[in-house]
Amino acid sequence: MVDEEHESPAAAVFDALGGEYEKAFASSSAHRASLDWLLARLAPGSRVLDVGSGTGRPTSAALAAAGHRVLGVDVSPVMVEIASRQVPEAEFRCADVRRMPLEDGSFDAVCVYFALLQMTRTEQSALVRRLARALRPGGLFALATVPLDVEEFDGVFMGQPVRVTSFAAEDVIALVRGAGLAVQSENSVMFTPTHPDARPEPQLFLHCRRDPAEPGG
Repeated sequence: MVDEEHESPAAAVFDALGGEYEKAFASSSAHRASLDWLLARLAPGSRVLDVGSGTGRPTSAALAAAGHRVLGVDVSPVMVEIASRQVPEAEFRCADVRRMPLEDGSFDAVCVYFALLQMTRTEQSALVRRLARALRPGGLFALATVPLDVEEFDGVFMGQPVRVTSFAAEDVIALVRGAGLAVQSENSVMFTPTHPDARPEPQLFLHCRRDPAEPGG
């Protein structure tokens, strides 16, 4: 179901991009390395939430192929349709994760790859805290973003107009720590999507664990 009352600007962008997004980011070795970090640490049959699941590749596909129970959530109906077709062994839901009910301690891992950038800073902060609470104690959290100190910046992404908000790298790290997540490793790279309208962009990958002794923020 689509939440039409609160339609997200991101939905229109990613409806338009469709499978082109997957092609543009398919060569990201940093994303693959992040998934390898998760796969090396997850117990068999773990329950994983993939926020901003897109076409289902590579994140949901890699996790489901390893035998994990994956729930992918995306605001774009087009992306959800593609993901459901490409990764039938995972479950996909068209919803805005900002308003989606999340039960505390219900996931073994949460992935958030570039899904925050069209949310306000207040929304990003609140969502990271909610996602941390949705992790079981000791659960894993992988986050990737473009670490720029920008707020409601009007730009163009792969030919589509976007309004981007983000944090500088040190503020992203402070955000996840404030949510009760311990940063296990970080990786900063420059990446150029494979698309004629794409430009090189900094990317930050954080790999975290929910503190077993804390309530998760």
